Amino acid sequence: MTEKKQKPFGSWPSPISAELITRAAPGLNCLQSYDDSLYWVESRPWEAGRNVIMCRAADGSIKDLLPKPYSHSSRVHEYGGMAYGISGDSLYFVNASDQRIYKTGLDGENEPRPITGLSLQRFADLTIDRKNQRLIAVCEEHGGDNGEQEPENYLVAISLSASLNSNNPSVIKLRSGADFYAYPRISPDQTTLCWIQWQHPNMPWDCTQLWQATINADGSLSESNLVAGDNNNESIFQPQWSPDNQLYFVSDRNNWWNIYRAENGSCTPILEIATEFATPLWQFGMSTYDFIDAQTIGCLWTDKGIWHNGFIDISSGQLSKIDSHYSSMHSACCFQGSLYMVAGAAAVPSEIVSAKPQALDTIYAPATLDINPENLSQPQSILFPSADGQQVHAFFYPPTNAEYCADKNQLPLVIALCHGGPTGATDSGLNLKIQYWTSRGFAVVDINYRGSTGFGRSYRQSLARAWGIADVQDSQHAIEYLTAEKKIDPERCIIRGGSAGGYTVLSALTFTDTFKAGASLYGIGDLETLATDTHKFESRYMDSLIGPYPERKDIYLARSPIHHAEGLNCPVIFLQGLEDKVVPPNQAEMMVKLLEDKGIKVGHITFADEGHGFRKATNIIRAMESELDFYTDVFDLENKNSESA
Repeated sequence: MTEKKQKPFGSWPSPISAELITRAAPGLNCLQSYDDSLYWVESRPWEAGRNVIMCRAADGSIKDLLPKPYSHSSRVHEYGGMAYGISGDSLYFVNASDQRIYKTGLDGENEPRPITGLSLQRFADLTIDRKNQRLIAVCEEHGGDNGEQEPENYLVAISLSASLNSNNPSVIKLRSGADFYAYPRISPDQTTLCWIQWQHPNMPWDCTQLWQATINADGSLSESNLVAGDNNNESIFQPQWSPDNQLYFVSDRNNWWNIYRAENGSCTPILEIATEFATPLWQFGMSTYDFIDAQTIGCLWTDKGIWHNGFIDISSGQLSKIDSHYSSMHSACCFQGSLYMVAGAAAVPSEIVSAKPQALDTIYAPATLDINPENLSQPQSILFPSADGQQVHAFFYPPTNAEYCADKNQLPLVIALCHGGPTGATDSGLNLKIQYWTSRGFAVVDINYRGSTGFGRSYRQSLARAWGIADVQDSQHAIEYLTAEKKIDPERCIIRGGSAGGYTVLSALTFTDTFKAGASLYGIGDLETLATDTHKFESRYMDSLIGPYPERKDIYLARSPIHHAEGLNCPVIFLQGLEDKVVPPNQAEMMVKLLEDKGIKVGHITFADEGHGFRKATNIIRAMESELDFYTDVFDLENKNSESA
């Protein structure tokens, strides 16, 4: 065994480059089946973030179905999600550049043609109504460029046969009146449509309602009735019809997101267990379960930050877990007697896997990861107490490199990661952006602060009216815990996060002195500006996180880092897309100017062709390398390395 070379933490040469991050593992999502084939969406940073719909045929062959430059992507809610469907020999999908729905052949050889016109309408969550030869979808209609009119959301029907030149409108409104809609799903007997809906100021993880209606002979809807969610204190996720025409759904009415069946005006739990069978509905079409047959559910669930998969016997409520090395899973889809999913682990890139009670098989593994496992840090699940006594979960990644180590008397720098949302969670799947740091000698702690999902409704709601306080405290307590365990250097603590996580970063740097530097990726500095200048989906999000605006303007001002810049006295780097509609670029610009005026080191990297998050390979590379250069300069890592040599 070769003896490791000694270099200071933070200065280790690493085989995990920013370029490798962009080409090693494409994103996989949105699994669904049709006839004897399996379909999914593959996101490719090396193709400027293009999302390709893929097909695995019965013979095992795999092909792309979208020719360049077409890309699957919906902008409904700005976050999009599932936006394609299959019928006969045709694929229907929402195209990224113009948000129109296109039709193309399943052979992938025909040029896609639009079936909706150029308009202010966007579409998502496409469902095929085979009896009436139409798509049913969620539509979001924008009222123009003046920004004064809030977009209208509703359910629509779109004829599969109508010509764009015909006198009959191709898009017909089916149901409206709610602020938001998701999951339109048609029963197997083609007689009933179900969906979920919710109203401002709720987010879908706060309060949603499950509805169903009869589909009439002419395609219209009647006899609408509320199935679940009448107490205004229940989050419903993924309604799904069983093969025998029963309506199932996930609800957190008993604190945990468990699976229920609607029957005879009541809702019956399939099993009640202190784990979560759902994730926050940031994107359309998210799926954690499906039906093997009328008596068996294939499902995914999370427990203490780790994802599992298995099967539920519906009649007995018995859950059978499948043991595997995977710890991150999503996009459940049952097909030909197996449960399919996207799965990964700390050292395993995401791949498509099929599961049966006694076996797991890899179906598609597109990653080109060629890294010595000794360069990959294995996450350690930790718990530490919060300020109110709750146990907070995090994953700790120690510095790891196959060839380098530090002096045994040294402690590593640490990067505290704050996930986005803030209603969201981190898991232990392979994240090369984390391994980029750990392989260079940084420790990383990835925190599921109060308000995160996967730990029950009560834990999720513990961030209510406490955003900017509870999440910041939990970040501090993570550092205190790791310091007491002698795993990190408390004098070299960094905090980084994107979007809502960026707000936690700026709040922690402004209102505490725990951290010595930070990175805000498309983060929030001014809550008041965000409350008055963001998109519809999140426009009332802060009612629950902070308080209603403008009634509680005082809290918005008190918790906005930009109004307390006197407390911000350490270096920060800002990375921002200039096309961001979720967190406007002026948020970063204002904070940068304040730091410059104070003479504090600040970095400001902008991307003219990016929105909320970075999807193009060249931009991801520039962002990662700029951030590393920033920390190297702030903590004088190059000189420390020279001194060591």
